[in-house]
Amino acid sequence: MKTSHASLSVVRPIVTALTLCLAAAAPAHAEQVGEVVTAFKLIGPSHKVVVDVFDDPRVDGVSCYLSRAKTGGVSGALGLAEDKAEASVACRQVGNIVFKGKLPQQEEVFSERSSLLFKHVRVVRMADVKRNALVYLVYSDRLIDGSPQNSVTAVPVPASTALPIK
Repeated sequence: MKTSHASLSVVRPIVTALTLCLAAAAPAHAEQVGEVVTAFKLIGPSHKVVVDVFDDPRVDGVSCYLSRAKTGGVSGALGLAEDKAEASVACRQVGNIVFKGKLPQQEEVFSERSSLLFKHVRVVRMADVKRNALVYLVYSDRLIDGSPQNSVTAVPVPASTALPIK
C-alpha cells in the first residue's frame, strides 16, 4: 500500500498537535536538586530528605521545588518501603510567565508514587483569579487513607497579565 505525500502532509500536523496537547496536559517530571541524610542505615541506603524541582507544564517561567522524605534500608532499596506523607513545596517565578493556553481552575501538575502500591505525592495548581495568583498545594494520598499533611505556596502573576482560565 502506497502512502501519498499529500495524505502525510495532512496527518503530520494533526499528530504533532495531539502530541503537544498530551505533553502539555501530562504532569511534570522532577529533577533532583540535592539530598541530605537524616538517618544512617548499615544495610541499604540511608533515610534522607530529597529536594526535586519541576517546571509547571502549562506555565513557562514557574518552577516548583519539592522536598520530601525517602525511606532507606533494605525495604527502601527494594522499592517496598512506604515514604512518609510529609512534603513541602515552594514555587517561584524563574522567568517571564507565559501561559500555554487556557488553564483549568484546578489541575494536578505533578504526581509520583511514594510506595509500592496506592500512595502518591501530588502537587495541584489552583487559580486564584481575584488575586491574579497561581496557588500550588502538595499532599499525599492513599487508596484507603490519605494524609491531611500538606504544604502550599503561591506565585503572583504580574498585574498586566490576566490568568487565562477555561
